[in-house]
Amino acid sequence: MTDYFEFAHSAAALLSDGKNLPFGGVDPLPAVELAENAPVALIFSPHPDDECIIGGLALRLLRNHGWRVINVAVTQGSNRDRQAGRWKELEGACEYLGFELVETIPNGLEKVNPATRDEDQEHWQRSVSVTADILSKYAPKAIFVPHDADWNSTHIGVHWLVVDAMNKLGSEFSTHVVETEFWGAMGSPNLMVENTPEEVGQLLTALSFHEGEVRRNPYHLLTTAWMQDNVRRGGEVVGVQGGAVPDFTYATLFRHRLWSDGAFQEIHPAGVMLGADQDATPLFVGGDE
Repeated sequence: MTDYFEFAHSAAALLSDGKNLPFGGVDPLPAVELAENAPVALIFSPHPDDECIIGGLALRLLRNHGWRVINVAVTQGSNRDRQAGRWKELEGACEYLGFELVETIPNGLEKVNPATRDEDQEHWQRSVSVTADILSKYAPKAIFVPHDADWNSTHIGVHWLVVDAMNKLGSEFSTHVVETEFWGAMGSPNLMVENTPEEVGQLLTALSFHEGEVRRNPYHLLTTAWMQDNVRRGGEVVGVQGGAVPDFTYATLFRHRLWSDGAFQEIHPAGVMLGADQDATPLFVGGDE
């Protein structure tokens, strides 16, 4: 036996103990007083729970920098019998974090996937119009949306839904686009954001409000391992292959670009590794000034 056996057994025991943790039912985090003209970040969530999984940077923008963060519940899941329950769970999660919550249409959009985009333009364009209206209403400084190869068909569908909505708004619309990953890793992330244990604890607490989902599959307990692996991968994919890896415990990976003149514009010639003690707001300079 070596010290590494104890290390592995300790990690397994911690995961086992996590299965006894409660679900939701805690008071919201202290409210953040926002300026009337606070910049807006929209999270376009394919499903209820995505706002928690990829929400580390948005949470920092809210709590550290006074941004108004609004979660757009694009869908409420494909199981219609669970949609009302998932919405209630989502309300609890967003209230806990301090995220505002808006729906696209009652019970959420349906058939948001590449097949609908290719084969049912009438249905697709109705969904695009709903999404464009939300973008126009809130004029976000930044949006969070899955990248175009995030494996899950709804995640990929939401990517193209938002891209088509931005195109619909014309060349005058601009915003920072922060592409997220969960089901499928990005080949070219350019931003790694460190997440403190406190932030991760807040995200996991919010995720536990999605009780119907995490009882079925306790992925909330595995999110810490995913965020640790992001450090391993991001250190070389966002950084330089074979280069030094920052001393982060947890991180989330993104691809950050500017949407301007009807197209994506690259703004990071080299990858950015944002530590927990660094100001995130310089990332979002430009695009709407």
